[in-house]
Amino acid sequence: MKQFTKRVENFVCAHCGAHVQGNGYTNHCPNCLWSRHVDNTPGDRAAGCGGMMRPIAVEKSGDGFIITHRCESCGKTMRQHAADNDNMDEIIKLTVDNSFIFGK
Repeated sequence: MKQFTKRVENFVCAHCGAHVQGNGYTNHCPNCLWSRHVDNTPGDRAAGCGGMMRPIAVEKSGDGFIITHRCESCGKTMRQHAADNDNMDEIIKLTVDNSFIFGK
């Protein structure tokens, strides 16, 4: 499997319209947590899908969080580390939504 490819890219979020400054590790919008299905392996930009990836779950991992995204077009799921500048209200909302869904 190919290694991670660091790419510094700025983008406008296709879900909420936020202007996002990339840092080479940015893989989702820090405002709404949505992503795009552009990678097969992180940073390769080789996925032909391009669908919107909905944040569907979050879990605690050490001092941070891991966000699970599901592509609205093809159904692929990917897990990505949350960034320090991610909207904590959205992370909490995912936690609460998952607690309700899974009866935790």
